[in-house]
Amino acid sequence: MKISLSERMDSFKDSIFTELSRYKNKKIAEGAEMIDLSIGSPDLPPPTFITTLLSKEVTKRDQYGYSLTGTAEFYKEVSAFYKRNYHVQLQHDSDILLLMGSQDGLVHFPMVFADPGDLILVPDPGYTAYAAGIAMAGAKPYFMPLKKENKFLPKLSEISKEIAAKAKMMILNFPGNPVPALASRAFFEEVVEFAKKNNILVLHDFAYSELYFEGKKPISFLSIEGAKDIGVELSSFSKNYHLAGARIGYLAGNPEVIKAMNQLKSNLDYGVFLPLQKAALIALREGEEFCKRSREIYESRRNLLVGGLNELGWQVVKPDAGMFVWAEVPKGWSSLDFTYALIDSANVVVTPGHAFGPHGEGYVRIALVQSNDELTKAIDSIKQSNIFR
Repeated sequence: MKISLSERMDSFKDSIFTELSRYKNKKIAEGAEMIDLSIGSPDLPPPTFITTLLSKEVTKRDQYGYSLTGTAEFYKEVSAFYKRNYHVQLQHDSDILLLMGSQDGLVHFPMVFADPGDLILVPDPGYTAYAAGIAMAGAKPYFMPLKKENKFLPKLSEISKEIAAKAKMMILNFPGNPVPALASRAFFEEVVEFAKKNNILVLHDFAYSELYFEGKKPISFLSIEGAKDIGVELSSFSKNYHLAGARIGYLAGNPEVIKAMNQLKSNLDYGVFLPLQKAALIALREGEEFCKRSREIYESRRNLLVGGLNELGWQVVKPDAGMFVWAEVPKGWSSLDFTYALIDSANVVVTPGHAFGPHGEGYVRIALVQSNDELTKAIDSIKQSNIFR
């Protein structure tokens, strides 16, 4: 039988991540000891109070039925968390939707609110799931460049009236992946004004909300006056509480948007495992001290890595938030060539910036997902290579 793929699959070719993984494994098979700083998967365990609760709840025989949706207790805890942390009032029974992790929301969101051919405003560079969701919906991305001279914030004034009139949605991500930038309150206020003027729905990806340094706490988009009228915010437990493999997150904001997303999801899945919902609500209720300790670990890693790279002559900017360093490659290199040079000469794996969009060229993303000892090895290995001589 001849197997033929849909035209849709043209948008889902093997990614640079797959290519890098193959090359890394080839080097390992040849005897190289690789230090992988390419994938943003937390290496730290979740808090003990979560694993203790999970180990207890999974033994209960009545916890294995379909949850179908979020429990009232989970939704109430999200509402309480937003009121406590961001002074945002959310109705637990209408303004929040349980997700199977942020990827669930990001990929399905355009399918609910965009038709084939519609324009969606996306950050460039931006998280790869944005492109996947847009492709699934048959929509078209309109790239909003994130440039160093603009503090890696989109310049809404550079979007033409014609494009603004055609756009159905805007996706934002602060603190960002791959660019760990922070949005200002003034920028978010401009977004609300722009969205209302042009009837554009806003989705803010807030998956790194608890990963920030030196007290520079990120701003919730929903805390901006009028934001709930035109948008929603998505968050996840993957990075904030080190639960990446335990898929759970939520969408919050405009109740009409929440209702529409729920309509789709009710046809796709049967909810999140009940013990995991209980673990997530406990994380929101009791996780403040854990998040503080986690930030201290990531900040130590950030300081060690950035300081070490700068000493080598690689001028890297210290991020204020997130779990990545967005590093400009030395002059004369492309992102991809520099990435392979690090693998071949230093046994260090990073991600080339062009994998996240055209304006990612000239940068690499470095994930802070290894211990200080491993990061020190990576710095020493780069120092011993010929790259900066």
